[in-house]
Amino acid sequence: MKKFSRIALLALLVGCGSAQNMETQTGVVGGPAGVQGKIVNTIDNSEAYGSSDNGAMTPAFADKVKIGEIMDFLASDELQGRETGNEGIEKAANFIEGVFKKNNIMPYFVAYKDTLTNIDSNAYNVVGVLEGTDPILKNEFVIIGAHYDHIGIIAPENGDTIANGANDNASGTTTVLEFARYFGNKRNNKRSIIFALFSAEEKGLLGSAHLAKRLKSQNLDLYTMLNFEMVGVPLVEKDYYVYVTGYEKSNLAAISNNYAKEKLVGFLPTAKEYNLFQRSDNYPFDKEFAVPSQTYCTFDFTNFDFYHKVGDEPELMDYEHMANFVNKMYPVLENIINAPTKEIKYN
Repeated sequence: MKKFSRIALLALLVGCGSAQNMETQTGVVGGPAGVQGKIVNTIDNSEAYGSSDNGAMTPAFADKVKIGEIMDFLASDELQGRETGNEGIEKAANFIEGVFKKNNIMPYFVAYKDTLTNIDSNAYNVVGVLEGTDPILKNEFVIIGAHYDHIGIIAPENGDTIANGANDNASGTTTVLEFARYFGNKRNNKRSIIFALFSAEEKGLLGSAHLAKRLKSQNLDLYTMLNFEMVGVPLVEKDYYVYVTGYEKSNLAAISNNYAKEKLVGFLPTAKEYNLFQRSDNYPFDKEFAVPSQTYCTFDFTNFDFYHKVGDEPELMDYEHMANFVNKMYPVLENIINAPTKEIKYN
């Protein structure tokens, strides 16, 4: 296990607070109006992770340095594998909250943290919203999500007991935070965007199930849920960059490739064989809303050997690949969010 020697530096950069400094109220503010919700005791712990000084958004928005900074923190030993309910995941949640606040993403509920009601341990999703700019389309929502929990401390292997969860799923969390940074500063989204980082995915998709039910009870007009899972290493010998789970269920791949102007999204037979569509946080939204809800992923069971093992370390991630993925995906998301009609449809 590589020691996390930059903790002192990152503490200055991200300033993570303790559990005692964070309020966890969960009263509903109610959709778009929630952008005016009360921020309770939030901590700006993401100073080094905000927008650029001149605010410019270039085609090469993401870079491997920024990607590396957040990945190295989220997957550090300090966070103890981010198991739901433990002290390490609290630090991750505080950091996510700080990124949202820094980049103009408001809490969807009364506070960013939304306490789960379907698990005994103290657990919460971190949920932000960016209201749409179009007076009509802003009443429709796109959810961009990923789970930020992992499995924590496990049986020792060569003296290492921390399952750092770099690929699973600090990589997806980092990707969503980069999208929040992009849209939060550009503010060109016609539809409203919910940025959701889920806890308790590793406990059985409990965080996403909680949020899906809660939003359904509000009669949220959900257009699509786009989830990001295990995107830290590139696919090998494929003629596409990423696959989507449930490829044959919708036209999401075709829509994505049209906006990317390349074959960005492809079909992975193994994903269908293992029914990955039902094994990530897209699935509860499919069940509750029956709208296109799918996961983008670059883990294909052959390109990474440390799934749910202590070897899922940040130094094995390809940060240049991750930056390229963000840069390829944000124009796709931008066009999906701003399309005049709900063009993604289940077959």
